[in-house]
Amino acid sequence: MGQVFAYLVHRDGVLDDAAMELINAAKAISGDAATAIVTGSGIDAVATAAAAIFPNVIKVDNAALAYPNAEVVRKALANVIPAGSIVLFAHNTFSMDCAPGLSIKLGASFVSDIVGIDGVEGSALKVIRQEFGGEVSTHVNVDIAGGAVVAVRPGTFTADESKSAGGTVTDKSADAGDLSANRKFIEIVEPEAGDVDITKADVLISIGRGIEDEENIELAMNLKEAMGNAAEVSCSRPIVDAKWLEPARQVGTSGCTVKPKVYMACGISGSFQHLGGIKGGLIIAINKNPNAPIFQAASVGIVANIIEFLPALTEKIEEM
Repeated sequence: MGQVFAYLVHRDGVLDDAAMELINAAKAISGDAATAIVTGSGIDAVATAAAAIFPNVIKVDNAALAYPNAEVVRKALANVIPAGSIVLFAHNTFSMDCAPGLSIKLGASFVSDIVGIDGVEGSALKVIRQEFGGEVSTHVNVDIAGGAVVAVRPGTFTADESKSAGGTVTDKSADAGDLSANRKFIEIVEPEAGDVDITKADVLISIGRGIEDEENIELAMNLKEAMGNAAEVSCSRPIVDAKWLEPARQVGTSGCTVKPKVYMACGISGSFQHLGGIKGGLIIAINKNPNAPIFQAASVGIVANIIEFLPALTEKIEEM
């Protein structure tokens, strides 16, 4: 089996929390930590932060990598990663753009959105994916004889927050090669600010399709009132698309990134786009479907209809 690498995403000089999960994903494959790779422009601080998590870090610093353009990143990674390696990504919108093409450049297998790793058997990496909206778990044997590119769903592995690796940083910027590209970065468009800032709440009561009807949102609002000022109501994308709540309340890769102390996922299936917006805290999932993907990421799972559960929980809290 080849060496294991983990590509780490960062923004505004801060590593994505998935970095601390990918190191444990690597250990599930080989028993050892991966070599981290960070790309960008002026990334010394990011590389140092990665070295606190990973024993070895490769830095590729180039002005062409200032914005994470998948076309450019693919070229750089293909030039610094040896053939036959296993490359880990966090499964998010960037990896969906970058990872499949990288596997072609490396002549490696590709598998996305995995939710489990069962180790290596011969030349096969045994992983678990979910199909049909989480209704079915599929066990996949990935041929790693020629290497593999693997995208891991955020929240699948426990984050290693020890930050005591004391790793070393190796600069391979000179090996990146030609980083010209056909696509060009124009601008970042931030979500519009709303009257509510869900990123500051200690407790989020987040509702999804399971709320069934706009008038039932009052059930979540009543629970929020019972919990006090520390709580706020948030939601998944379908609720915003239906115009039941404003975009400022949306959690996910196309909404807000949150890190509350407690995140209550109420009637939310748990797509990777939604989970990508949750960066820590105790996740409590309430869903009437016992096979919902959200239970894979939750610390506490409750199988119940939220239309019945939320009023009962509100009543108990008010009694307290």
